[in-house]
Parts: sequence; C-alpha cells; structure tokens
Amino acid sequence: MIDVTDAILDAAGIREALLDPGAGAVVVFEGCARDNHQGRSVDLLAYEAYTPMALAELSRIREEAMARFSLIRCAIHHRTGEVPLLQAAVVVGVSSGHRREAFEAVAWIMDRIKESVPIWKRENYRDGEKAWVEGENRA
Repeated sequence: MIDVTDAILDAAGIREALLDPGAGAVVVFEGCARDNHQGRSVDLLAYEAYTPMALAELSRIREEAMARFSLIRCAIHHRTGEVPLLQAAVVVGVSSGHRREAFEAVAWIMDRIKESVPIWKRENYRDGEKAWVEGENRA
C-alpha cells in the first residue's frame, strides 16, 4: 500500500485496493502537476527521492494515520522522475467507516508527506529556468 516509483500512478487501481465491505467512505486524492506556480508558467515537475528513507517514512505516516483516524485501509503512492502536466505526482487513498475521518486523514497524510518525507520537487518553467521548491512553497 506504499510505493515510490517512476511509473505513472494508477489512481483507479489504488481505489480498488481500498474497497472493503465495512467502509462507508473511500477518499482518493491525486496531487497533479499544474501549469503554474506563484505567477510562473510551469512545463513539468521532476521529483527526486531517497527511496529507502522515503518508503520508511511513508510507512510510518501510514501506520500513524491508520491508528489516528481508525482507517480500514490506506495507500500512499508517490512518483519520482519527470511528471508531465495533468499527471498525478502523488496519490493518497483511505477507506474508513465514516466520511469525516476519511477526508481528515487524507489532508493529514498530505501535510505529513510535505513535512517529513525525503522527496524533493523541481519545477521546470516555460522560460527554461528550473527551481527546487521546498517548505511552504510546496503547496
């Protein structure tokens, strides 16, 4: 249920893996590459990761989310390499007994990913410049 990969992320497949007869809610969030950031035109995103540590931290986040939000299932997949516009860079999905916990869990997980997982994002701009995006600018 945890993955860091250079392959295109399969949100539909992740959603299928979250289904459970006891789940009243399934929430899947896709963080997609967009064509702008802080007034600059973006051509694509590129991600680098320290994969062993990223997998360990994603697993830790997943386990904490499972307990904190009483989740039934939880999946976190993050892409590395170049991510063209409109494609997902991250997919976070959860299933739970109720919707509130599912929505809150996905938001909490995304915040933790941005805070502590060793995955770095570079934006490639239309004017040819490139910049690493970190901290609060990672929104």
